[in-house]
Amino acid sequence: MGSSDAASPWATEVFGKLASQLRAIVPACILRAHDRARGGHEGVHTQTQEAYGHGLYAVQYEELADGLASVPGAEPVRLQARTVMVVADHVIYPIRYAKKDVPVTAARLRRASGLRADLIRRHGPESRQFTFDLGIELPEEDQPHADLLRLSPEIKLVVVAYACSLASGVVRLEWGSAELRREDRSLLWHHHEPLPLPRAPR
Repeated sequence: MGSSDAASPWATEVFGKLASQLRAIVPACILRAHDRARGGHEGVHTQTQEAYGHGLYAVQYEELADGLASVPGAEPVRLQARTVMVVADHVIYPIRYAKKDVPVTAARLRRASGLRADLIRRHGPESRQFTFDLGIELPEEDQPHADLLRLSPEIKLVVVAYACSLASGVVRLEWGSAELRREDRSLLWHHHEPLPLPRAPR
């Protein structure tokens, strides 16, 4: 294994001996998800890209679940009718953040509420955002999405963030640890790093 294939210190700290294996599996899963979504679009012959977008959203979870099922200790968890995988006490969660090649630091959620936002708030890293102590009681935050009760509070989150389009395929793929900024739904990365992108078979 060449140095370019070696897991980083961060990945090794998060996943231990599984880091290099996951670094190879996760990109292959995302590439297969794109291929399946493209195939669905071509199958229905629509002039819009709805079939691709909706298909990609669904199959990204399926491909990661299938690809990670053989990893030692991996456990499936159902979240909002999707199966996500927990490996080494970290839930691996995909987010398609853009349709073109822009930095992962531009990633932003569409909504500030819902399962995805709650997952990041509950299982992401401890917030670095500055808050004022005004000496008054603030309203309690809404209860997190009920499905998140299936995850132990000790489980941490690894975000798999990628930029992908029907025409260009997967053009950027990274993973790391991020919190959700309150003001604009953007991700504040505590750490992010690229995953290798082998040429997708066509």
